[in-house]
Amino acid sequence: MTVHFVGAGPGAADLITLRAVALLNAADVCVYAGTYIDAEVLGHCPDGADLVDTQDLDLDQIIARIVEAHAAGREVVRLCSGDPSIYSALHEMTKRLDAHGVPWDVTPGVPAYAAAAALLGAELTVPEVAQSVVLTRTQARSTAMPAGEDLSRFAATGATLVLHLAITRTRVLAAELAESYGADCPVAVVANASQPAEVILRGTLGDIADQVEAAGLRQAAVILVGRALAPDVRGAESYLYDPARDRSAKRR
Repeated sequence: MTVHFVGAGPGAADLITLRAVALLNAADVCVYAGTYIDAEVLGHCPDGADLVDTQDLDLDQIIARIVEAHAAGREVVRLCSGDPSIYSALHEMTKRLDAHGVPWDVTPGVPAYAAAAALLGAELTVPEVAQSVVLTRTQARSTAMPAGEDLSRFAATGATLVLHLAITRTRVLAAELAESYGADCPVAVVANASQPAEVILRGTLGDIADQVEAAGLRQAAVILVGRALAPDVRGAESYLYDPARDRSAKRR
């Protein structure tokens, strides 16, 4: 038996991969983060499957449940919100499973930032406007950020910035980012993407905090910042699709 870490995507039951559906269909135990996982996604699990909500469990308690189920010969899925490669505690959990000799694998999911960009109809990398995307978070009552990963350093690049786990600090962050991007820089906030409680806010670094506070957003939201988010953004044409590009050379 292998423990499967599965990306649940942004929330909608039809925004997960075919592989994820197959693994959930076969699960005897589904360990999931109830704060973020929509009930409809759990509907892919078979009747009678044990559904373990981990929002009130610490890491060692979660691992204990997984190891116990694995030892009993049960198929276990650890359902992660979005994609397991970002802010999922995958590293901590798999280290512990390795110590117990429990095999595991990972199935990717649609990350929150990608779902947010889709809802906005935005490309985050517009030629000659922004060609990089920075996925990061900030520190308040959370794990310390590594040395050198200051938000101001990322902002200085002018890249499209995606902030996770930061919605409660929107006002402070907007003021800090405005020093590099300008108060008129476009911002979008997407909460509960693809779920019934979905909220989409558009504004600038100068006014987005007022909107967030008026909407009462407290969790499950991403903040996107950058000139590429402007509805009327005008960038250069991509060289890959440029009609003037010489396409006569044979591919090697």
